[in-house]
Amino acid sequence: MRYEPGNLGLVSEATNADNSEPTSGNAVQGRSAKKSLAVNLGTYTFARLGLVIAIAVAIVGVGLLFGVKVPVLVAAIFAVLISLPLSLLLFKKMRIRVNESIAAVDEDRRAARADLQSKLRGEDGKK
Repeated sequence: MRYEPGNLGLVSEATNADNSEPTSGNAVQGRSAKKSLAVNLGTYTFARLGLVIAIAVAIVGVGLLFGVKVPVLVAAIFAVLISLPLSLLLFKKMRIRVNESIAAVDEDRRAARADLQSKLRGEDGKK
């Protein structure tokens, strides 16, 4: 299923007859893609959280060096704001892996849905 510009509904791609791959390995491949997505997303999330914490600690530390007490909440807010663009630069490879994992899971879901729709139409190869 996909959206087309100017069309208010979904356009089904299940009518394409070029999808003649056997689907016996889709379940295993789907679990593998989901596991890969979970690992990549978890790694990326913890890397970004670590960056926020490191920046917040640096802000509080620099404040203490100059004799200024910076509230933790203020340091955390500035750390989040600073880490947003910085994480795009520092963790580019991780972000790309997460995007590829999302695409793989989405493709597995699309293939499973097309397989289900073909079985519901009675096109499962048994006559």
